[in-house]
Amino acid sequence: MGIHAVSVMLEALNRDAQHATIAKFIQNELDAEREKVALLHQQGSQQAELLREQGAQQFELLRQQQAPAGGSMHSRRPETLKIDISKYRGVEEDSVLRWFVELDDAIRARRIDDGDMQVAFAQSNLAGRAKTWALGLKLHDPYAFGSLEVFKSRLRQTFEPPRAEF
Repeated sequence: MGIHAVSVMLEALNRDAQHATIAKFIQNELDAEREKVALLHQQGSQQAELLREQGAQQFELLRQQQAPAGGSMHSRRPETLKIDISKYRGVEEDSVLRWFVELDDAIRARRIDDGDMQVAFAQSNLAGRAKTWALGLKLHDPYAFGSLEVFKSRLRQTFEPPRAEF
């Protein structure tokens, strides 16, 4: 119905009837809007519940993927074995090759996979001349030892006695 038709209908009524008709119209409009709001609220609640369920499912999947094969949530890292090695001092009595064997065994037992950590572990097991030498190189170039292999090669070149070729 258009505005003109409503005006004609209202003109035919007395003042009290006009007020009652307008009040009834407003009440009907409010009721219709309240129903829409209630429906939207119900749909929103259902969507929120669905999102909570999906989030819980995703969390459970992630938890299962990150859980260790043994099923225990307490230890995420594999067990490591702490093996102490002798300090390499860079003196004639020390064998750099034997020290490398000790070093490699300890790195494997401790499960040190990161290259920088391997070099740091190796440096922490130096003493005397060898430690002074390594620190001196790192003072001039913080990246002097890019990997454990570079560290070993430079240590070997510096401290391994020359071989007599016959």
